[in-house]
Amino acid sequence: MSTIIKTALSKNIHELRFLLSQTGESSKTLKSFLVKSYKPLKAANPDLPILIRECSGVEPMLVMRLDKGVEIQKSLKDLSEPEITNLLLSKKAD
Repeated sequence: MSTIIKTALSKNIHELRFLLSQTGESSKTLKSFLVKSYKPLKAANPDLPILIRECSGVEPMLVMRLDKGVEIQKSLKDLSEPEITNLLLSKKAD
């Protein structure tokens, strides 16, 4: 399965925030995913804020802000690029 997302995500998602370490080994997969997928993801979701936050020592994580300010946090540690894609697309049908 391709790890590049070229489709619109759920309208219930109001913001995506990716947290990763600048040098941490556990963030390498997320970094690779973002290098490959950021442009197509942003092109398919032009009005969706997609934030990338780097901080020393943080574990890779995705924070999704949904309707009414509800935030869902998902650890991306030990996930492969296809698993990160599946996590984002699983919210598409919400």
